[in-house]
Amino acid sequence: MMSKKTRPLFFALLIGGILSVLSCRGSNDDDTLNKQQQLLVSIGMILEQRHYSPKPIDDSFSVAVFNSYLSQLDDEKDLFLQSDIDSLSQYKYKIDDEIHGIVPMRFYPAAIAILKRRVEAAKAIYTAILAKPFDFTKDEMYQPIGDSLSWSNDAQETWRLRLKYRTLMAYSDLLSQRQAAKATDSIKKKTDVQLEKEARAGVQKYYDRYFKSKFSPGKFSVTDQFSLFVNTITHEMDPHTDYFAPVDERSFLEEMSNKFYGIGASLGEKDGQVIIANIMTGGAAWKSKKIANGDVILKVQNNSDSVIDLTGYTTQDAVKVIRGAKGSTVTLTIKRTVDGSVITVKMLREEVKLDLTTAKSVVINEGNKKIGYISLPEFYFDVEDAKNPSCADDIANELKKLKNENINGLIIDLRTNPGGSLQDVNKIIGYFVPQGPAVQVRNRNGSQWQLTDGNSSNQVLYDGPLVVMINEFSASASEIFTAAMQDYNRAIIVGSSSTYGKGTVQNQLPLGSADKNGMPQYGSLKMTIEKFYRINGGSNQLRGVSSDIVMPDMFEWIKDREKDDPNALPWDKINPAQYTPWVPAYNKDSIISRATARINADPIFKAIAQTNTWMGANENNPVSLNLSKYKERETFIKNMMSKDTAQDSKKNPLSVNVMSVDHDKFYNNPDKMSQDFYKGWLKEISQDAYIKQTVKIMDDMIGKQ
Repeated sequence: MMSKKTRPLFFALLIGGILSVLSCRGSNDDDTLNKQQQLLVSIGMILEQRHYSPKPIDDSFSVAVFNSYLSQLDDEKDLFLQSDIDSLSQYKYKIDDEIHGIVPMRFYPAAIAILKRRVEAAKAIYTAILAKPFDFTKDEMYQPIGDSLSWSNDAQETWRLRLKYRTLMAYSDLLSQRQAAKATDSIKKKTDVQLEKEARAGVQKYYDRYFKSKFSPGKFSVTDQFSLFVNTITHEMDPHTDYFAPVDERSFLEEMSNKFYGIGASLGEKDGQVIIANIMTGGAAWKSKKIANGDVILKVQNNSDSVIDLTGYTTQDAVKVIRGAKGSTVTLTIKRTVDGSVITVKMLREEVKLDLTTAKSVVINEGNKKIGYISLPEFYFDVEDAKNPSCADDIANELKKLKNENINGLIIDLRTNPGGSLQDVNKIIGYFVPQGPAVQVRNRNGSQWQLTDGNSSNQVLYDGPLVVMINEFSASASEIFTAAMQDYNRAIIVGSSSTYGKGTVQNQLPLGSADKNGMPQYGSLKMTIEKFYRINGGSNQLRGVSSDIVMPDMFEWIKDREKDDPNALPWDKINPAQYTPWVPAYNKDSIISRATARINADPIFKAIAQTNTWMGANENNPVSLNLSKYKERETFIKNMMSKDTAQDSKKNPLSVNVMSVDHDKFYNNPDKMSQDFYKGWLKEISQDAYIKQTVKIMDDMIGKQ
């Protein structure tokens, strides 16, 4: 990330008279498009001149953007017709010229104009189709979403099959509920005709809400439309180069900092409306004494800006407009759940720490051994205030607490950790190995350098047996840490066949001068500028980090890793760094052999492996719309999936203890939501089949020392 001190340099570099055109207010649609194109031209220049490995912005690039943008606007291919695609094809080879400012920007607004017409037409189509019963005795087939789908020439038939499929799913579920219901339950008395009608009503409600939330002004504004177009362009360079509009820039920084400024309440959604899901004790909403759980948020006003109607907003988008700068004023129009009255509540935004996503630790008892367990959901750090604790600070604190408990071994869980701060991951590497290289980096010019770990001596914070848990969603900084532990021979890596495979480095470039809240006026560009490499010379890019001990993962069949993105940068390697491997006190090969035999014999993991094989082979196969055949397939999948969880993982829970210093946080927390979270987290740990196997691996490591 970039410090505040370096931002002025980037401002001067990026603006240079191009973005200055945007400083005047647009008075009409053409004026708005002209200003958007000026921003697009600037972004295009930055991509070509500063991206790690820029693709030529030419006709081939234009075709790729054309296809991708239309697919993102209509991912299920039930809105655009083939005739629409044909009419838009006049822009197929001109998008590169739009990016270079040679021709006016016409493609994206033309696509949006057609989309809006198709959305209105679709509402009438699905409403008419759902007004009549479906015949589920016919042998019809439906092709679920997949690469095999193409644009349709018959909107009516496309919608009929999709709606019949969704209704069949709902109807089948209702039939199952009726079968399992008690004699006194109301559903027990309902006929097949009534349940089929109820299923259609549910699908109708779903699509009404879907179109309202996805295409309403609050969800799909002019800014959203343009941002999607720009991100389609940036993602053609690589999957991790992103454009953030101003409000999205703030959300990104909040996520990295692990804090935000808001009203101290979590939001939810009910019947298409944004509601207060839970009020945090001590927060602004709690202090107001006027807001309660379940209240509906109708409108939002920031300082003296215009009022924003939240009709059609998703929870995520509502959060964006309710959050803001520290100490700024936000006014909510609330419909109270207690009496239905509508009131306005003015509050000052305060800092809200996202402590639920910080590092946490417990002690797992295995026989007479004490095994430390640390969960790190992400590598967070405070972008704006370095005085606030980072993940490296918190991990150091957790390690000290666990050492005071005299643990015999340590498990670090990085499953589904998306990454974060490179500086902090290097510090954490230094907690486990003496001073040495942590990761290698190369830029677009071919220059290479090494980043050392955070250890300034040969002393480490923890020198005992170590296991790192990963899965296919462990990415970026998670992979740097995991690779270092593997290359140094410091830990045994367990989990999915490999991590995500992100081996690139991004930098945040502000676009325009800072506004009154300190945010760049036109958002920012997060761009890939470097690649990082393991100390053994190989890249994490595309291939990820392979586990020493593989546990079949229930999501292995989902093709959503870096290698599955056609725009991902390739794998390569450089010369290895000089480093001294750790000499463990156990026989690693023996540990791996014993664990592999245990996992292969475990009925839970056997079932998961079988499920993965079947799902991977059948995910996109056509589905029968005949009720009997559908239920037969549904029963087969249900029985197959149930084997994954029907074993003894819940019957024989692990013994998990909270350390005395954390007792109040877990059991006497004034924030009920936090306390419920911690209690649920303890239960999840005790029943997690993957943690159970990892504890057995650690038990072997301790016993073999």
